[in-house]
Amino acid sequence: MKNKRTSLVHLIYFSRLTISNEPALRAKQIGDITRQAQKKNEFAVITSFLIIDQNFAIQVVEGERQSVNETFQRIAADSRHRDVQIVEWREIAKREFVSSFTTVSRTPTNDPHFAKSGLLPMLQRGTPKGSAIHGLAVTLQAESMAKQGIDHLFV
Repeated sequence: MKNKRTSLVHLIYFSRLTISNEPALRAKQIGDITRQAQKKNEFAVITSFLIIDQNFAIQVVEGERQSVNETFQRIAADSRHRDVQIVEWREIAKREFVSSFTTVSRTPTNDPHFAKSGLLPMLQRGTPKGSAIHGLAVTLQAESMAKQGIDHLFV
């Protein structure tokens, strides 16, 4: 029996952010990115999870093949990103992320998850692993949902 091909994919990429290091301006810039991306992702029926660690952006983007491709092209052309690299692109059976756009930055509260993933040295070398990024995103989403009293996904 042949596997059925799906048009649902996920893409994982990383980039270097070209945003301010000054905390108030940086927060405003990240808020702008979040608002703009959420609107565009909702229109394109994209779900995504953006992780920010220092000046690195790491994101899992899910949706129909064409929408994910168009979204990635827009990200790659965005002046707030440089050195944009695809880590993983593959077909998926179902979505794993629930929001059109979620942003999580490394903080003292979630630092143990970031440290356990070991991503920062990989990002600095330009060699992050898709499995490490995906695992961190799933963990951070689960933690966020648990704080909201949600114990499982209906995706």
